[in-house]
Amino acid sequence: MQNKKKVSIITALTLSASLLMSACSGSEQGSSSEKPSGEGKDLEEKIVVYSPHGKDILSKFETQFEEKYGIDMEWLDMGSQEILDRVRSEKNNPQADVWWGAPSVNFDQAKDEGLLAPYEPSYAASLDEGFHDPDWNWSGTSQTPEVIMYNSKELSADEAPKDWDDLLDPKWKDEIIIRYPLASGTMRTIFSAMIYRDFKDSGDTAAGYEWLEKLDANTKEYAANPEMMYNKVAKGEGSLSVWAMPDVVMLKENKNYPFEFIVPESGTPVLTEGIAVVNDAPHPKAAEAFYEFVNTPEAAKILAEEFYRIPTRNDIEGLPEWITETEIKSMDIDWTVFQEQSDAWMKHWDENIKSGEKEIKE
Repeated sequence: MQNKKKVSIITALTLSASLLMSACSGSEQGSSSEKPSGEGKDLEEKIVVYSPHGKDILSKFETQFEEKYGIDMEWLDMGSQEILDRVRSEKNNPQADVWWGAPSVNFDQAKDEGLLAPYEPSYAASLDEGFHDPDWNWSGTSQTPEVIMYNSKELSADEAPKDWDDLLDPKWKDEIIIRYPLASGTMRTIFSAMIYRDFKDSGDTAAGYEWLEKLDANTKEYAANPEMMYNKVAKGEGSLSVWAMPDVVMLKENKNYPFEFIVPESGTPVLTEGIAVVNDAPHPKAAEAFYEFVNTPEAAKILAEEFYRIPTRNDIEGLPEWITETEIKSMDIDWTVFQEQSDAWMKHWDENIKSGEKEIKE
C-alpha cells in the first residue's frame, strides 16, 4: 500500500516530529477495496484509533479487524494523558474515531468536556455498573488491580508485606523502589488511594500525607521509568515495589523475572481501562464496528492470554488461572474525587514529602 497509512496520518493528523516515530503504518494485508463476505458493506473505508496499548496489541487487532471488515485501520500509539490532550485540541476538527485504552478518570474528563459520543454496545448487559459510564460515553474493557510486588528470591510469601500499612514497617527501609509517581498513572492511583482512605470520611489529607512521608522514609529511590524499577527489583537492589498486577504476572511469565504479588488484604484500587467513540468522529459506523470487535469474548480471551488484561465483561469463560484464582478486594473509591484532587495531592507530595536527596534515577 506504499506506506499509505503513514502518509495519511501525516496529512490528516498533522503529527509533530516527536510523534511521527510513534505512528505506525501497520500491516499491509488489508485493503479497503476488498471487503470480504460483505462484512464492511455499509461502513466507511477507514478508521483512526488513538491508543496507549502499544505496538503488539494494536498490530494484532489491526490485522484481524482489516481481515474481517476490509476497513483500513490507522492507529497512533501514545500515552493516555497525551491522547486526552490531543482529542481536546482537535475538538473542533476531530481526527480520531475511537479512543481505545485509558483509565476511566481520563474518559470522565473527556466526557465533561464534550469530547465523547455516547454508544451503548451490544454486550452492555455483561458489564457491571462500575464498568461503564452511566450515559455510555465510555465502557470498560479491562480492569487493573494494584498490588504489592516482591522479589521472590529475596523474600518468601510469608515474609512479604500483606497490606499497604505493612510497607511502613522500618524493617523495609531502603528495600522499596518505586516508579516516579508524577509520571505514572499507576503510581498516582496508588498514592491517591492512600490519601483517599482517610480523606473520604474526614475531608482532611493529613493522615494520607503522613502515610506517604513514612513510605518515603522506607523508599530507596524513585525510578524514572518502569523498566528501571523492574530491573532494580529483579537484581535485588530493592526487594519491594507497588505496581499493577497484570504487569507483574507478565514480567514473571514472559521475562522470567523473580516477581510475585500480594493483593493487599484491606483492599486495593482497581483501575478500569475503557474505550470510547470520539464525538463527531469522521467514521462513526466504522468506529462502532471496531468498538464491538475488540470487545468480543474472543478478543477478551486474546487480551487475557497473550497480553495479561483482565476483562471487565462477566461472561468470559476459560480465562487463565492467575485471573480466576486471585481474589480481588476492590477499594470503594469515588473516582470523581480522584479526578478533582489527584493533581493537587501529587503536587504536594512532590514539593513537600519526597525526600530531596532521593534523586529520580534516570
